[in-house]
Formats: sequence, structure tokens, C-alpha cells
Amino acid sequence: MDLKEKILLALKWIFICLLIGILSGSASAFFLITLEFVTQYRIQHDWIIWLLPIGGLLVGFSYYYLGQDVVKGNNLLLEEYENPKQIIPLKMAPLVYFGTIITHLFGGSAGREGTAVQMGGAIADQFTRIFKLDNSERKTLIILGISAGFASVFGTPLAGAIFALEVVYFSKINLKSILLSFLVAYAAYFTVEIWQVKHTHYSIPLVPEITATNLFYTLICGALFGFAALLFSRSTHFWGSLFSKTIKYPPLRPFVGGIILAIAIAGFGFSKFSGLGVPVIVDAFTNTNAWYDFLLKILFTGFTLGAGFKGGEVTPLFFVGATFGSALSLVVPMPIALLAGMGFVAVFSGATHTPIACTVMGMELFGIESGIFIAIACVIAYLSSGSVGIYKSQIVKGPKYNLYQKWF
Repeated sequence: MDLKEKILLALKWIFICLLIGILSGSASAFFLITLEFVTQYRIQHDWIIWLLPIGGLLVGFSYYYLGQDVVKGNNLLLEEYENPKQIIPLKMAPLVYFGTIITHLFGGSAGREGTAVQMGGAIADQFTRIFKLDNSERKTLIILGISAGFASVFGTPLAGAIFALEVVYFSKINLKSILLSFLVAYAAYFTVEIWQVKHTHYSIPLVPEITATNLFYTLICGALFGFAALLFSRSTHFWGSLFSKTIKYPPLRPFVGGIILAIAIAGFGFSKFSGLGVPVIVDAFTNTNAWYDFLLKILFTGFTLGAGFKGGEVTPLFFVGATFGSALSLVVPMPIALLAGMGFVAVFSGATHTPIACTVMGMELFGIESGIFIAIACVIAYLSSGSVGIYKSQIVKGPKYNLYQKWF
């Protein structure tokens, strides 16, 4: 390949990155705007929780009759990356968008990153056909879609780029994918900024000195956060398996799950565990949570997603980590905001096997001053969270894989 061909190839991929970034960023911006609207509507009309079973039926029917080939969601992206077979249908984007909006409108406990990542992945993979790309290049497109979706929905372009690379098994990634992942992440991030969609801001105002005592507490907390990540992952898989075994007709699973959730949330006053729970996350940085809050969020989110409702797991993971860290401030002599921030990203790290991305995300969100504590908590949570994460199709390699192969 001569210099002219190399330049044209580079320009082609830059153009693809900009297209994916703009389209995925715009899709995420529209999603975030409508998500905020339905969330506020649900808060102002709390009676709507009783319609959750009907919402579940709508989600169930939409996927059963229109989207059986995309029902795997994020796992489909990972499977197509590992073993490319067919282009991801574009209908994945509107289906997951519709399912997530319905889930949040009626009060299901779910997140948003899965939606943005699936929309980004579906949009990106369409360029396989347009530019006549081979399977190797298709893998790069899938990484770009994941990167764009994650970066745009959370406002963390560095973490989004690294997450996309890390979640699909880092050692198989080539240099081209790394550079393009960062380019598309920033393109998507700035697209959301242009649409003037705001992200939630967090802060850790006080970071203690790096002492042996504080590092010891960080190690202990990291292990506890890893255990919380393990509980979260196993809970989601358990409820999904239970619903599949006990209710054979898929559309009825979210309908039945919606009935149980509506009774539990409205009947027993658990409304703080519905939806994203962002106000609870923000509050956890300044006020101590009850020790059981993180367990209830695990239960409600695992049940919601296991029943067949749509959304993501990451924001609920933030909820679990922040509230758990906040509760630990009762016994751990470290600032509550730091503990909440450590839990925020460390539980996410353990559940997705992405300690590098989560460390970077922590520094993007909370500032580089807390970087050492964030990094230690993320790595320890990653190592102590078990071999199964929230994505069943994720190939787990690296330090954790070697550790579990040797000792377990």
C-alpha cells in the first residue's frame, strides 16, 4: 500500500468515525432528553407505577414479534465481535429505545448505558454494508459503536473509549481500533454537547492523604465492592433464568414481573429504587445511606431486567456502589464522598471486568486527586468479583482469568 492509499484509508476511517459519533451522539441526546421527560412525569404522577405490567406487556410483545434476533442486547454486540456472522439489524436501536423509555416511564429499576451502547452498535454496524468492510474491519465498527454510545450517554469520552476496548478483550485490539475509539468517543461526546444535553455532576471535595491506613481501608472496601458486583451479576442472571424456566411465553414475563414490581414499589414504599435513582446517587455523596439500600437496588434491578424489561445495568451499578460506599462511612474513617465515589466506579469495574476504564471514569467524574484510591478500589473489586459479570458473552481474559485458572 503506497502513501496515497494509506492517506485515503485514514480519511475514510476518520469520516466513518465522525458519522458514527454524530449519529450515535444525536441518538443518545434524544434518548437522554426523552428519558428525563418520562422520569419527571413518573415522579409527578406516581400512580403510573400500577401500569407497569401493561408496559411490560408492550415491551414483551415488541421483542417477541419484532426483535427476537436482537433480544440479546449488549451480548449480541459482544458475540458479533468475537464471531462475526451477520450485520446487527438497525431495528435494535428503536426497539431498545422504546423498551427503555417504557421501563422508566412506568417505574422499572434499570439503567441507560445498555440502550446507548446498543443504539451506537446498531448504527455503527450499518457502515459494514455501506463501505463493504470485511469481518476484521467490522470488529472495529462494533468497538466504535460501543465507544460512541458509552461516551455520549455518560459524558466521559476517555472512559467510553477505553471501556469499548476493554470490554471486548483488550489483548486482541489493534492500534487502529484504539485511535479510532478515542476519535469516535469525542465526536459523540461533543455531539451531545452541541445538543446542549447536560450530564449529572459529582464531586469529592475532600481527599485524605495517602497513608498506609487509608490504603488498607481502600483495599478492604475494594473487596467489598467486588462482592457487591458479584451479587449484582448473579442476581440479574438468576432472575432471568428463573423467568425463562417458569414462564414459557416471553411477553408474559415482563407482565408478571411488572405486577410484582408495582406491588412491591408502590405498596411498600420503595419508589426510591425505581428508575435510574440519580437523586439517591447524588445524595449518597453527602448523606449516609442505610446499609440495606444497595441490596434492595440489586434486588429490584436484577428482577426488572431478569423479567425482560429494557435498559442498562451501569447506572444501577453506580447506585449500588455509591450507596454501599456511603453506608460504609459509618465504620470506615474516610470521607463519605470518597467512599461513595470509590463504590460508584468500583462496583461497575467488578461487574464489567473493566478496571482501567472505570479508573479513568472515576478521575473524569471526580478529579485526578482521588485517582490512587479510585484505581486501587477498581482493581481489587475487579479481582474479587468472580468470573461471571453482567455480560454473559464477554470473554474474560487478563489478570482475573489467570488468577481464577490458577486458584479455582
